[in-house]
Amino acid sequence: MSYKAEGKIVKIFDAESKSASFTAREFVIEVADGQYPQMVKFQLVQDKCGLVDGYNEGEEIEVDFDLRGREWNEKYFTNLQAWKITRAGEGGGSQGGGASTSQSSSAPAPVAAAASAAAADFDDDIPF
Repeated sequence: MSYKAEGKIVKIFDAESKSASFTAREFVIEVADGQYPQMVKFQLVQDKCGLVDGYNEGEEIEVDFDLRGREWNEKYFTNLQAWKITRAGEGGGSQGGGASTSQSSSAPAPVAAAASAAAADFDDDIPF
């Protein structure tokens, strides 16, 4: 399951080696939710731990994440596993390999501008 959230970075934690072969890193963002903002913790694992390196606390970001859940000793755990981070409003970016997304999201603007220019030219040609 893939989801997206946007908010301000509140805290970035250091990476932790949970075992010889597993590394995890957590960060918290403040998500505006009406009158009561929510503090939401995300986890980065393995090669994704470095995704948050280029960001600072206080920056607005968008996080693409998967909802994960598991059972251990009759206890249930839920985790928000982040796999892509971009600055808010970029619609992609260099973090997490989103450069092509950034290019494709900027493409419609020139097309829309050309279409409106063509419509303006068309209106000028109408004799009535």
